[in-house]
Amino acid sequence: MGVFDVDYNKVNEIEDLPYEVGITNHTWIEMSDGTKLSAKIWQPKGLEVTKGTVLEFLPYRKDDFTALRDEIRHKYFAGNGFTSMRVDIRGTGDSEGIIEDEYHISEQDDAIDIISWIENQSWSNGSVGMIGKSWGGFNGLQVAARQPKALKTIISLCSTDDRYADDVHYRGGVMMASDMLWWASTMFAYNARPPFPQFVGDSWYDMWLNRMENTPPFVEEWVSHQRRDEFWKHGSINENYEDIKIPVLTMSGWADGYTDAVYRLMDNLNVPKKGIIGPWAHEFPDLAIPGPQIGYLQECVDWFSKWFVEDQSQVEHEDEFHIYIQDSIEPSTSYEYREGQWIDVYTEQFESVDILSHFHDEVTLQNNQHHGLYSGVFCPFGQEGDLAADQTIENALATTISVDAAESLSIAGQAKLNVKVKSSHDEANLHVRLTDVHPDGKRTLITKGQLNLNHAGSHENPEALPVDEYIYAEILFDVIGYTVPEGHSIEISFAPSYWPLMWASKDKVGLTVDLNRSSLHLPYVENYTPVEMKYNSAEMATPLEKEVLEEGYRTRNVINDLTTNDWILDDYSNEGKRYLPHLGITYGTENHNIYTINNDDPLSAAVQCDWTVIVEDADIKTEMKTESLMTCDYENFYLVNRLIGYNNGEEVFSKEWKKTVKRDFN
Repeated sequence: MGVFDVDYNKVNEIEDLPYEVGITNHTWIEMSDGTKLSAKIWQPKGLEVTKGTVLEFLPYRKDDFTALRDEIRHKYFAGNGFTSMRVDIRGTGDSEGIIEDEYHISEQDDAIDIISWIENQSWSNGSVGMIGKSWGGFNGLQVAARQPKALKTIISLCSTDDRYADDVHYRGGVMMASDMLWWASTMFAYNARPPFPQFVGDSWYDMWLNRMENTPPFVEEWVSHQRRDEFWKHGSINENYEDIKIPVLTMSGWADGYTDAVYRLMDNLNVPKKGIIGPWAHEFPDLAIPGPQIGYLQECVDWFSKWFVEDQSQVEHEDEFHIYIQDSIEPSTSYEYREGQWIDVYTEQFESVDILSHFHDEVTLQNNQHHGLYSGVFCPFGQEGDLAADQTIENALATTISVDAAESLSIAGQAKLNVKVKSSHDEANLHVRLTDVHPDGKRTLITKGQLNLNHAGSHENPEALPVDEYIYAEILFDVIGYTVPEGHSIEISFAPSYWPLMWASKDKVGLTVDLNRSSLHLPYVENYTPVEMKYNSAEMATPLEKEVLEEGYRTRNVINDLTTNDWILDDYSNEGKRYLPHLGITYGTENHNIYTINNDDPLSAAVQCDWTVIVEDADIKTEMKTESLMTCDYENFYLVNRLIGYNNGEEVFSKEWKKTVKRDFN
């Protein structure tokens, strides 16, 4: 199943929605600078003024890549009386212009122009709500902070309030080898796709060539900002939570890469709010795995109906925060379902236990560069192979200590390590994992955390470490809800390396941890009262017709070259090929990622990400091929990006970008 595909076997189709729906596949919305953006609009028939407008604003192309998921959700909103819109960000899909970067200031400005356009339409009641997962969750928060008058609420899924702390670029101040280049290469390929002449006319070819020539490889800018500077503060609403003045509904899943932000938003936003964390990957909660799923769209309709009013101060509301406590489970790289129970965070009492309190030794950590290859991906989408495999090998490659679970322990929230550590070099990283050890010896990853130790005092102003002198550092783990049963044990694994989730340090660093002066506090809840979610069954509108021309598949292999001691993670994903009869569009992608490191040489770290993307309809037959490479030496990172565009099988464009970036405590 592809990332943007929809499994129709899981769609609970509702045919008798309150309103019939009319659809406009393309209309232009002109921005303040004259650039025109393309919008698709679903509207309820029979209403001169609709109940409000739901806006989703993305670069992923409404006509093809998100068309299947858009239809079942936006049509549902329209069928319940709302106008619902999907707008292509400038420089993507059928929209004019160039996309400069993620969450560029022009993107926020355009969103405000779109909201103003909506406000002035005859069918508008003056209320707009932004909605979105990931990119659309990010920009919903960012636009809310700009406070356009007509924006009454947002629903933000799998997003973040801090672009430096929680995204694909850096985690704990450590560059993400797994995702930095991969996600940049994804957008590099996606941004190169052409608009459709059936909507933009004969200008499609010039627009396409302009995109390929002038859209930058995002990775060059991302690697150039290795500390939390103004670049990352832009679009990070945690710079001032008070900028958000409207109600917020936020959701994520334990298997997602952005779950920490839900806790921070619920802790820091001073507005009416609701949070939901299920067991899910980076996907909408109505179809996400692992299950159980929830009635996400019903939740959204309730939320919009509640807040699309003139005077929100008169609305009765109590904040809610529901999380799913997962039962222990044997390790697997994919789950269809996780047993567990929902709880209401605001009605429970949480305690904390220091699981390092009985350890008093100093331990020198193993440093194996290939530690981390069985970690799973940072941000699972629900594909096979996404999740962490059995951690037995990983724990052997790290320095691991064990704590017996004398009784059942339901971990709920964010674990925190306060560690006393010293380094043999002036630059170093530290990674820590918690593992559920089953009676049969199998090991399931519970949660993990990492820190660039040079950032121990500040992500904005990192400093060289004192060599062979102890420092104190704090590492926050990924939030989690997980029950370790009586009779199991918890293993704590420390390591200076975690490839490819952490880019390798310059040197093969030696770290020593003073356990006697360290603590690891686990938040837990006991004797909790399970609750029922309001909507346990997901509803969706009638899906688009699709034809599967080629099934997708995924392989993910760990390879050791015994002649060189190179370790390779080879990750290939063919998302298949789909045909959409309503517009006559065919699309598909292939992605091949190779992460290489030599166990004796951290400077051997290398990542290569290649893409092939096809887009076709009755008028065009295009193919884009990209190659992206990232390597390093002691002083620099080296970036190479290549793009070739084909029209009707003939090469019409080719360009290479190269950039060298100095390492900055990374």
